[in-house]
Amino acid sequence: MQPVGISRDSPWTHIAWTQALDLNFGLLSDFNGDVVRAFGIGFEFRGFHDVARRTTFLVDQTGIVRNVWEYETGDVPDVDEWLEACRALKH
Repeated sequence: MQPVGISRDSPWTHIAWTQALDLNFGLLSDFNGDVVRAFGIGFEFRGFHDVARRTTFLVDQTGIVRNVWEYETGDVPDVDEWLEACRALKH
């Protein structure tokens, strides 16, 4: 199972983020907002529709969403909590 990030940013922005942060996982672009709408995490912000809430989903190998974490814009996600939840899926 490989982690991936998905955001509304363009694929070109993802290339820059991957290089700047030396990420070891893929970033997928939801440039058209399909994923935001499918997961129901969009909201309107300053006249823009389907802006994504800062959300993390843990999806198992069968495609079932096992956990969801939602954050305020200024919050720093607890990555250790994500890793612990991932490890728990293996057991």
